[in-house]
Amino acid sequence: MGRQREFDADEALEAALCVFWRKGYEGTSYTDLTQAIGVERPALYSVFGNKESLFRRALERYYEHYLDFFPAALELPTSREVAAHILRGAAELNTRYADRTGCLGIHGALAGSDDAEPIRRALVDARASAEASLRDRFERAKQDGDLPETANATALAAYVCAVLHGMAVQAKAGFSRDVLEAVVEQALSTWPSRTRPP
Repeated sequence: MGRQREFDADEALEAALCVFWRKGYEGTSYTDLTQAIGVERPALYSVFGNKESLFRRALERYYEHYLDFFPAALELPTSREVAAHILRGAAELNTRYADRTGCLGIHGALAGSDDAEPIRRALVDARASAEASLRDRFERAKQDGDLPETANATALAAYVCAVLHGMAVQAKAGFSRDVLEAVVEQALSTWPSRTRPP
């Protein structure tokens, strides 16, 4: 009886992440995953469980290894720098790999069957959490005098996220990094000015 091929779980997770990023959750089959990782289905199950649990782990890895610019941006001194760092980071990531453009978090499950509803819900919740952290950061910017008192932190956070998500869709459709960076500059050109000098 032949031995199962041993594999590195970290490398396997990265391979699965790349397939999900390219094809989305429902567009990815078990055959896609086993071929990308180089193991049979039983070995995949034994390490990662089912497809949903594998996707959730791949998504965690995506946030940690690819979207690390987002939490880093929240620590920058001004609200405009926060928005600029996030949008520029997204423009770069969305076009970094020719075989998987766009954003896993946006394209992972835009629409799908009832079976995929838990994944769609997890992605919606993750985006809502990111938007809430951005809103809180902009509220702090108002308190610090970096944003005018009249600035609507909720609307600003929603605006940045709308641009962010739109860029992911455009990248998936083949828009170049230059075009996305021009979108970023346009979005930043109307950023509310501070009420007093730093």
